[in-house]
Amino acid sequence: MKFDISRELQLHIMSKKKVSFGWAFKEFIWPRRGIVSIGLILILIRSLSGLVLPYASKFLLDDIIPQKDRQALTLLLIIVVASIIVQATTSFALVRLLSVEAQHLIKVLRTKVQKKLLTLPVSFFDNNKSGALVSRVMTDVEGVRNLVGTGLVQLIGGSVTSILSLIILIRMNAWMTLFVIVPVIIFAFIAFKAFGYIRPIFRVRGKINAEVTGRLTETLNGVRVIKGFNAEQQESELFEEGANRLFLNVKKSLTATALMTSSSTFLIGLASASIMGIGGYYMMGGDMTTGEFLSFTLFLGFMIAPIVQMGNIGSQLTEAMAGLDRTEELMHMNEEDDPEQRTVVLEDIHGDIVFDNVSFAYEENKEVLHNVSFHAPRGNVVALVGSSGSGKTTIASLAASFLTPISGTVTIDGTDLSTVNLNSYRKDLGVVLQDDFLYEGTIRENILFPRPDATEEELLAAVKGAYVDEFTDKFDEGLDTLIGERGVKLSGGQRQRISIARALLANPKIIILDEATSNLDTESELFIQKSLNDLMKDRTTFVIAHRLSTIQKADQILVIEDGRIVEEGQHEELLAKKGRYYDLYTYQSRI
Repeated sequence: MKFDISRELQLHIMSKKKVSFGWAFKEFIWPRRGIVSIGLILILIRSLSGLVLPYASKFLLDDIIPQKDRQALTLLLIIVVASIIVQATTSFALVRLLSVEAQHLIKVLRTKVQKKLLTLPVSFFDNNKSGALVSRVMTDVEGVRNLVGTGLVQLIGGSVTSILSLIILIRMNAWMTLFVIVPVIIFAFIAFKAFGYIRPIFRVRGKINAEVTGRLTETLNGVRVIKGFNAEQQESELFEEGANRLFLNVKKSLTATALMTSSSTFLIGLASASIMGIGGYYMMGGDMTTGEFLSFTLFLGFMIAPIVQMGNIGSQLTEAMAGLDRTEELMHMNEEDDPEQRTVVLEDIHGDIVFDNVSFAYEENKEVLHNVSFHAPRGNVVALVGSSGSGKTTIASLAASFLTPISGTVTIDGTDLSTVNLNSYRKDLGVVLQDDFLYEGTIRENILFPRPDATEEELLAAVKGAYVDEFTDKFDEGLDTLIGERGVKLSGGQRQRISIARALLANPKIIILDEATSNLDTESELFIQKSLNDLMKDRTTFVIAHRLSTIQKADQILVIEDGRIVEEGQHEELLAKKGRYYDLYTYQSRI
């Protein structure tokens, strides 16, 4: 695998409709208009108090010192110190108020994005790396702090300060001010163009960063496989390639940023040199006092500094909007449990499932199931057998509502499953997968996962039913034993028994067993087979199994090949036909 974003994908990312400031305003700023308004008031007070010093300098040099007025000097110092205290106080309040609110918004937005992710269909997760999705939840939303935090408020406050300073400068000396305005306008034009260039780069950066993060997450999760195949060097090279692509992307944005910085340095420096020359000329001619020149220079700094700062803030806002582009894109994806289509709420599920001419394709015009029809009556065990890639897991996923047919219908108790509210259906659904997922934590916590409020008696019944106590009794901590990430400290058979105990505790009416005995040794399989018989009793069950010895008592065996049912019946009946099932069974028996 290479960290490569094709040219077409980059163009798609760059050409995608950018998130409008209007949307961001409506989504994030307007609901917090009260606190943002307070922030604006604080920054205006801070800006106005900052204008005291330039005025004070003029009075100090032109009036107080020549007249040696100590009383006026004391009063002036009191006013200046008071303005400094106001600036410091408002700065503290501003950061404390808006920064905390920004971090709270990041928390809220992360929660919303994570909640949205869990509403998306399984196919979305099949096509996206978990590490990339983690990046969307944790990284993309951070830029919002520049909208609600001090960034946007400083941008507005800085603009007000610059405008006020400009008005004062024009009143003091319009001709000198003209020499400042021209370079500033040129700088603003360059900055505007640079931001337009940088934003698509930030969007691509988010994509690359997610790719690199996703691969790194996979590498750390699969470290045993990597070490087992001596593939450390290969993984390091792949990560280095991704890191290099990220570096090249950052270098592009740094080039534009450097252009803005150097332009501001040159243009503002040129304006300052001009002011020195013109100011010196006026002072030598007696048209400007030293105090007026110093005051003009200070006001000039108050006008230019926010503009330069706005360049940096603008860059931050551009990056923030690029991340919010990706967040908005995710938040507008269609949910799996669409309330407009899935309107039927099942009150009491019996478990009668019918597939009627069901076809399915993961990609357009590439069907993997073709007109599959069968009936799984309530309480029956339906076994799905066949070669790898034949469509067994797809059928089970359709029965679990993880997928929706492109044609035909899957019904539950006579109701089209595509119209059923998923919460009302899945509350009676249990799954045990070949590589079932376990959380890092204790055995107890993992078994209690579907029903955290289950009683100790119910928990122990599930533990005994799945023969989990057969190995936990040997652990010092028993059910409170920590199992490590994904249950790495347990054997495959132990992990599988925990998964079955979890399903037993959930007490569902429909069970999906995908290779539930594949990770078990012979002794464990005997234990599990007994617990599975208990689990499947009076429940509609779909069993996917390569070990045909485990499904001999199934009520119905479907032999799947190339997405079609080629044989169906019970064990003895299918053996008598001497067809595909007979070939699979006799082959395994010889092994």
